[in-house]
Amino acid sequence: MWDWFSQTALLRHFPNASQTALTSQRFWDHMDKIKGDTALSIWKNILKGVTEREIIDLSSVSYDGTNFYTFIDTFNIRCEVAKRGKNKQGRNNLRQVSYALFCREDGHIPLFYDTYEGNRNDAKQFPLILQKFHNFLNDLSGETYSVPQTTLIFDKGNNSADNFALLDSLGLNFVGSVKLGEHKDLVQISNNDPIFKSCPDEGGIDLEGTKAFRVKKKVYGRERILVVTYNQNLFNTQWLTLQNDIIKAIKKLSLLQQKLEDRVNGLIRGGKTPTLESVERQCKSFLSRQHLKQIIIVTVNKGSDDIPRLGYVIDTDAIHKLSNTYLGKNIIITSREDWENAKIITAYRSQFIIEDVFKEMKDRNSGSWWPMHHWTDSKIKVHGLYCTIALLIRALMFRRVRKAGLLLSMKRVLKELDAIREVVNIYPRKRRQKTERKQAVLSKISDVQQQLMSILLLKQEENSILG
Repeated sequence: MWDWFSQTALLRHFPNASQTALTSQRFWDHMDKIKGDTALSIWKNILKGVTEREIIDLSSVSYDGTNFYTFIDTFNIRCEVAKRGKNKQGRNNLRQVSYALFCREDGHIPLFYDTYEGNRNDAKQFPLILQKFHNFLNDLSGETYSVPQTTLIFDKGNNSADNFALLDSLGLNFVGSVKLGEHKDLVQISNNDPIFKSCPDEGGIDLEGTKAFRVKKKVYGRERILVVTYNQNLFNTQWLTLQNDIIKAIKKLSLLQQKLEDRVNGLIRGGKTPTLESVERQCKSFLSRQHLKQIIIVTVNKGSDDIPRLGYVIDTDAIHKLSNTYLGKNIIITSREDWENAKIITAYRSQFIIEDVFKEMKDRNSGSWWPMHHWTDSKIKVHGLYCTIALLIRALMFRRVRKAGLLLSMKRVLKELDAIREVVNIYPRKRRQKTERKQAVLSKISDVQQQLMSILLLKQEENSILG
C-alpha cells in the first residue's frame, strides 16, 4: 500500500503517514476489527446517507450475481466461503467467491450486496438474498418509502415456482424473462404476424426494430403478464451465430465421415476401430450448440465389416421455421400490468448495466475486486465491503458527470482523472526561514479534465482538506 500511497497527493494531506503504518500486516489487523454483521451495518449507514443526499430513485433495481476466482489452496480448511463451482470466467479448477449485487440503473449505483459460498446455485441463493434485500430496503427507507413501488429486474437463471411465490408474498413488483422452450405456443407465432406492434422509444432509449405483444398466462402458480418481443438486431446476431455454428459442425462431421471412409477403404488400419456408440457420441458433441440437432440430421449405420458409416443432411425447412419463430424473440414476465410494453422492454434491457458493473469490477487495470490477498472468511467479507464502497464512489462520480451533460464512459472518466498530475514546487529557504516553502500546483490539463474538476468540485479549497 505504501508504494501506491507515497506516489499520490494523499501523502501531502497525511504527512504523518509512514511505511510502517501502511504494511500489509497493519491492514489485516484493521480488517480483523470488523466482525460478523458489522460490515453490513457499515454499508447500511453509508448508503442511508447517500440516498438522502443524492436523492436516489429506488423504483427500478437490477439484480444479478457473479463470482471471482481465487488462488486459495485446495486444502485450506479454514476458508469456507471460497468453493469450487461453475466459474463465469472459465476457471473451474480454482476456488471462487460468489458475489450478489442489487444495483440502481441511474449511474450504476450499488444498493445492496452479499458475498457467499462459491458453490451456491443462483436459483437457490436468490430467495435468501431477496429476503435480505427486502429487509434492507425496509430499514433503509423507513416510513417514507413504500416497498411495493420498487420493481426488481432479474434474469431467467433465478426462475423457480418458489422464488416467484416469494416475490408475491413480499409484494415486490418484478420484470424478468422466461425460457422460450417453456412457452412453445407463443414462440411458434410467426415473427411477421400482425399481432406484433412496433414499440415507440421509451425514456430516450431507441427501440427501433423492436415490436411486441402481451398476453396473460398462468405461470408459476398465478396468472401473469407475458410480453413477447421481437428485436431485429437480436435476430441478426443470432442468425450469424447460427450460421457459424452450422459451418463448424459440418466441418467436424465431414472430417469424421472421411476418417470412417478411409478406414473402410483400408487407408487407415491402425488404432481401435470406432464403434457405433463412439461415433454417435462424437456426433452428439458436434451438435451440442443450440438448435443444431433439429437442423442437421445425422444417420449412423454399421456396415457388414462392422465399421460405422456416417451420413448427414441440413434440413432447410427447419432453418426457415427457426428463423421465423425462435430467432430474435424474448419473452418477458412481469407483474407491472400498468406499464406499457415499451417501458417493460426498456426496464428488462437495463439488466445489461449490472453486467457492465461486473465487467468493471473484474478489469485488471481499473477494477475494484482484484487483487484479493486474503483467505479467511472474515477478511473476504471485509474485502467485499470496501470493494463495494469503491464501486459506490465511482458510481456517484459517474452519475454527477453524466448529469452535468458530459457523456463519457466510466473508463474514459477514470483515464482522464488519472492523467491529472500534482506537482510540488520547492523553493530555497530564505534567511531565518526554518523550512522550505512548498507549493502544490497541477500540471497542464485538457478541456475535458478541466470540466471534470469543475463537476466534481476538485478545485474548492474545502475539498482539498482530507482527514
